[in-house]
Amino acid sequence: MRAERWMDAGAVEEIPLRGARTVTVGEDAIAVFRTGDGAVFALIDRCPHKGGPLSQGIVHGHSVACPLHNWSIALATGEAQAPDRGCTPTIPVRIEAGRVLIATSSPVLA
Repeated sequence: MRAERWMDAGAVEEIPLRGARTVTVGEDAIAVFRTGDGAVFALIDRCPHKGGPLSQGIVHGHSVACPLHNWSIALATGEAQAPDRGCTPTIPVRIEAGRVLIATSSPVLA
């Protein structure tokens, strides 16, 4: 089992409401999203369909629409919403003192 390691991805306020920013961990681009109600999620920045950059999609509720083909991806699980099928890996995230921390020890990261 890997020890947990966390990376500071910036202040919560730096992520626009209903928007995203990207950070790089190793070779992986991570999309960090902030929903309209202030919840924060992190996913690998790649749609399961054709690899579109989810960070450039439109956040609606707790989902993001891929900018390439409008697939809706649940931010909490990375699952594509029906009728589409597929999954984008999620990255654990937590907030401490107004800072967004992402788990760099996640097994989905290179």
